[in-house]
Amino acid sequence: MSTQTGSKGNKKRTNESKEKNKLRSFGPVGNLEEHVKKDWWKRIFNAYYLKTDGDVVEDQNITEFEVNYFSKIMDFQPEHQILDLCCGQGRHSIELANKGFKNIYGLDRSRYLIHKARSNSKKRGLLCKFREGDARKQPYNSDTFDIILILGNSFGYFESINDDIQVLREAFRVLKPLGKILIDITDGEYVRNNFQTRSWEWIDKDLFVCRERSLSLDEEKLISREVITHVNKGVLVDQFYAERLYSQEGISELLKKVGFNDVIVHGSITPESQRDQDLGMMEKRIIVSGVVEKEWTQIKTKEKTTERNIAVIFGDPKKPDILKPLHKFDNDDIFTINQLKAVLKEFDEYKISYLDNHTTIIQDLQNLKGKIDFVFNLCDEGYYNEARKELHIPALLEILQIPYTGSGPQCLAFCYDKSLVRGIAKELEIPVPEAVFIKPGEKIIDLPLYFPAIVKPNFGDSSFGITQKSVVEDGEELLSAITDIREKFGYDKPILVEQFLPDKDLTVGIIGNLPDNYIILPIIEEDYSSLPPGLPKICGYEAKWLKDSPYWNIKSIPATLPQNTIEIIESCSLKLFERLECQDYARFDWRLDAKGNPKLLEVNPNPGWCWDGHLAKMCNFANITYKEMLNKILEAAARRIGTT
Repeated sequence: MSTQTGSKGNKKRTNESKEKNKLRSFGPVGNLEEHVKKDWWKRIFNAYYLKTDGDVVEDQNITEFEVNYFSKIMDFQPEHQILDLCCGQGRHSIELANKGFKNIYGLDRSRYLIHKARSNSKKRGLLCKFREGDARKQPYNSDTFDIILILGNSFGYFESINDDIQVLREAFRVLKPLGKILIDITDGEYVRNNFQTRSWEWIDKDLFVCRERSLSLDEEKLISREVITHVNKGVLVDQFYAERLYSQEGISELLKKVGFNDVIVHGSITPESQRDQDLGMMEKRIIVSGVVEKEWTQIKTKEKTTERNIAVIFGDPKKPDILKPLHKFDNDDIFTINQLKAVLKEFDEYKISYLDNHTTIIQDLQNLKGKIDFVFNLCDEGYYNEARKELHIPALLEILQIPYTGSGPQCLAFCYDKSLVRGIAKELEIPVPEAVFIKPGEKIIDLPLYFPAIVKPNFGDSSFGITQKSVVEDGEELLSAITDIREKFGYDKPILVEQFLPDKDLTVGIIGNLPDNYIILPIIEEDYSSLPPGLPKICGYEAKWLKDSPYWNIKSIPATLPQNTIEIIESCSLKLFERLECQDYARFDWRLDAKGNPKLLEVNPNPGWCWDGHLAKMCNFANITYKEMLNKILEAAARRIGTT
């Protein structure tokens, strides 16, 4: 064994990489408009936005004043259904809920801000229904809301005025007859004549922002540039954006053009910022309202919902399975399958058939093509019960053009490779433990820079190859653990030697699909209090398969975590769900380091579906029954496929 770590070389490469990826400012720019991307609004509304505009959008006194002012104008009533359109981090929605209004909805395109809104409302124990979505195509039925609010200068971001019109048309559609809209928008005429071409302000003791502004060539928009700088780290952001300038007359005419009546301009407001520096587009805003005069939308009579035909695919109980202790399906496996079948039998809306003979499965599926709506893919054992062939089932279904539940072959291939997932996570700036990758047949192994470490197969699932001996304290134990995996488990693929994190062992599940039809389940942690002293706290092969092991009695409990830790885990899991192209449901395993910082361990794109598995446990803590869990997965797939 070599003790040469190559740390200097690694550090040099890391520093070079950081230097290469370090943001560089554009420097002096002659024409700001040339640098504005068409979809700038997709990127700008993030944590930096909450800092640069925080003197207004994060000031509770300003929010309370605005909500009180708007309430007087709109005469909010307790029974009103209110939509906060382009709601951002939900400050107005949450304040309305705080005042006792119970039917508050929020919609925004920014995943970061919607996640923040959900977190903030949950923290305050308030019920607001936040969704991620596009204001030009609102996910609500016609004639749903009594009031729609577009507040905080959240209108006029699109390149074409036709998109602004589409936002108002959608608002008109989802408002009830005699419903009202209120728009709080920058006073375009005032800004056109009074904007500051250059300004700068301190955000806090470490951050300051410099701004440049100019009118667009057609003078219909204000083009802005923001350079956010850290006193020690240098330039963090150099971004450009454009906002359409509406005069009182202009926004009034636009509302009338869409069909709103009784359009009224209620004057203007200016926020009292505690920073009292550059307010930009928030400096002077006009308040305008309109009323919908229309007939109730005729409801089309739907034909009685027909049964959906689905085929459920399992592993093959007649074939060997090396991941199981006896290398075959046992009574527990059959019981688990029967539990699932008993629940699915209760679904009136589905006609269900089952496929588990992998020898004939290709022919069986060809015979079912055109006769089923989709496949419920529960074959997490893999084709022919070979874990590395888990992706073969969805690949086969795609070749046959049969829709299915769960993630696709590319996602399964990515997630089967733990090292690859680590690389993708790093690319997304998601924290992972340190690790060393060991190829098959390597004789000289670099010692990790850390102990304790955990030795695990780079490929595989169901904790295959991970036992109490996998947690090692020194080089000798490391070699022994590698030998165990190679010889006792017959594993001849790459091995990962990963930094062992001593704190809480966590997992979180997501059911549904992004951008807005998903739920994040409660984070759970493994309770290791029943383990005898001296045993490493891991949920490995022994905990899942060996009943006579002390690990068999490990239980899962709701995790008790600081709010910022929950936010990191949830937001990073959503990033991975999207980047890895997960579908319908997935599970993400995390662990806290000695300082309580969460780090990603792995991603399970088709996690265990059994009645007593981790996904079902999380659902149970969310008061979701096993039947409801299965139904949510099926409905998520049906919506995605388009069979609802």
